Amino acid sequence: MMQGETQQDEWTQVIEPTEGIFNFNLRELWRYRDLILLFVRRDFIAVYKQTILGPLWHFLQPLFTTAVYTIFISIVKVPTDEIPRILFILTGVVIWNYFSSCLVKTSNTFIGNASIFGKVYFPRLVIPIAVVISNLMSFCIQCLLIIPFLFFYRENIHPNFYILFIPFLILILAMMGLGLGVLVSSLTIKYRDLNYLIGFSVQLAMYATPVIYPLSLIPGRFKSIAMLNPLSPVVEIFRYALLGKGTFSMETILYSAGTALLILITGVLMFRRVENSFMDTV
Repeated sequence: MMQGETQQDEWTQVIEPTEGIFNFNLRELWRYRDLILLFVRRDFIAVYKQTILGPLWHFLQPLFTTAVYTIFISIVKVPTDEIPRILFILTGVVIWNYFSSCLVKTSNTFIGNASIFGKVYFPRLVIPIAVVISNLMSFCIQCLLIIPFLFFYRENIHPNFYILFIPFLILILAMMGLGLGVLVSSLTIKYRDLNYLIGFSVQLAMYATPVIYPLSLIPGRFKSIAMLNPLSPVVEIFRYALLGKGTFSMETILYSAGTALLILITGVLMFRRVENSFMDTV
């Protein structure tokens, strides 16, 4: 190299801070799709890796929950719209588990992964998106559990073509779970009390949603209030599609979809606002 000549390094990638909370940079998320799949594999396999029963817990957990609630509603004689109690509870528990798992696990994104975020760069939304996808895999496995009960009680139920709506219902739950989760995760950086409140709040939300009781049990004047809960139409239509019993309304499902989209946008905007500076707080 001659004197006075400088060598220019050729960089393969330049990482720059993103400007503006509205800069979602979806192209960058797509570039890190392999990392998303890696986190999905980690979350899905590692969760029961050191247990004796292993993947069987994907089936046992909703079965145990269903058994407890079935005994409870049998004792207190809660009506189930002429649907077999175990099938009524199981369908509600399976779809509720997907939402609650997405919310609870994504709500710990910043605090639970601070050690990783402080060492290497990647889009922070990678982790909550991976959580939603891994929970979707668990949901699909648990749906297989419903099939034998549908066959056994085939004379008491009436599945219909609204079963085609189920992927749309799952998308609504994914948006709500992801949006609320990243919103809570962003707030827990300063307000750690939310870590203790989230589990309790999810349990209360389940009782405010027709998971273990039918919407028809609610008196008429309060039913419209219950439907303001955007989760209620999703659970009802899921049951209506599989069992032929429930409350179906296009207006309510569009309301749930619009609310879920609003929650997702709000959560992601808050997430983008704090992701560049959260290490200074954590």
